[in-house]
Amino acid sequence: MLADSAHGYVGADLAAVCKEAGLHALRRALSKDAQLSDAEVMGTVAVTFLDFQQAMNDVRPSAMREVAIDVPKVRWADVGGMDQVKLKLKQAVEWPLKHPESFSRMGISPPKGILLYGPPGCSKTMIAKALANESGINFLAIKGPELLSKYVGESERAVREVFRKARAVAPSIVFFDEIDALAVERGSSSGSSGVADRVLAQLLTEIDGIEQLRDVTVLAATNRPDMIDKALMRPGRLDRIIYVPLPDAATRREILKLQFSNIPVAEDVCLNDLVIQTKKYSGAEITALCQEAALLALQEDINAKCIRGKHFETALEIVKPRIPDSLIQSYVNYQKQSGLYTASHC
Repeated sequence: MLADSAHGYVGADLAAVCKEAGLHALRRALSKDAQLSDAEVMGTVAVTFLDFQQAMNDVRPSAMREVAIDVPKVRWADVGGMDQVKLKLKQAVEWPLKHPESFSRMGISPPKGILLYGPPGCSKTMIAKALANESGINFLAIKGPELLSKYVGESERAVREVFRKARAVAPSIVFFDEIDALAVERGSSSGSSGVADRVLAQLLTEIDGIEQLRDVTVLAATNRPDMIDKALMRPGRLDRIIYVPLPDAATRREILKLQFSNIPVAEDVCLNDLVIQTKKYSGAEITALCQEAALLALQEDINAKCIRGKHFETALEIVKPRIPDSLIQSYVNYQKQSGLYTASHC
C-alpha cells in the first residue's frame, strides 16, 4: 500500500521517508515519557504504518518540489452535494487506477482531460482539490495566466516543463485554473504577437502529440467555455466536459449543513427556509451569507454565543445573488449547442 502511494519518489526520497517515519515514532515515544534512556527507547519504539503515512505527507517527491503546492485538506465530504460531478471525476481519475483490469477487459481508455465549466463560485476549484486529496495522486496546480510571458518561446517552454514534471511523477493531475486565458480560440487574440496561438499549439501537442501522455490527467476549470479553442474540446483531449451549475435545493441544503457544522446556530434558524431563500445563490455566496450573519451577531453583541434567525434575515438583505440570469442562460445555450453533459440542474 505504501508503494502504491509513492508515485514519483526516487531512492533518496524513499530513504528520507524512512528516516522521517523513524523520527515520528521517536517523537511519539518521547512525548509519553521524556525520561526514557537510549536503551529503553531502542527497546520500545516501533515504526507504524501511520508514521509512514505522516512521513509521506512531510516528504514530497523531488520532482514535485518546484511546482507542488500545499493542497488544503479538502475531502469529498467538504464539498456539499454535487454527487454527479463527484461520480464523473471518480470514474475518470480514480477508477482507472483502482480497477485497471476492468478497464482493460472492457477496452476503455481513461480520459486524458476533463473540463469543469459553470458560473463563478460553484466550487470548481474546490472539487479539483478534493479530487487530488481523495485520489492520493500527485497534484500540479497551474493558473492559466501564470504561464504567459512576453518573451518569445518562454510560454511554450513553461507548458513543456509542466508536462515534463507531470510525467516524472505520474500518475498525476495537472490542474489548469482559468484555462480560457491559456487556450483562447486561435485568431481571436489580436495584438499579442501570436503568443496565445503558440501556447495553444504546445498544449495540444503535449496532450495529444507524438509522445503519448500516460497516467497524466488534465483537469481544467473555466467560467468562459465559449472562449476555448474547439480543437482542445474534441475527444482525445478534453474527453469529459462537465457543466457545474448553480447549486440546486439538495446541494444548497448540504452546503448550509456544512456551514452550520462550523458555526453556532440558534434553534430559531430554519434550514428549510434558508434553502428556499438562497435560490440562485452560488456556493460561495451561501458561505458569504453565513459569514455575514455571524458578523451581524457579533456586531449586536461581541459576546454572542450563537447566530439567530434575525441575523440571517438581515444578511439576506445584504448578500444578494450576483450571477445574472443572462449568464446562466448563456451556459444552458452553450450546453445545448455543444451537446455536453450536465452535472445537475438548478
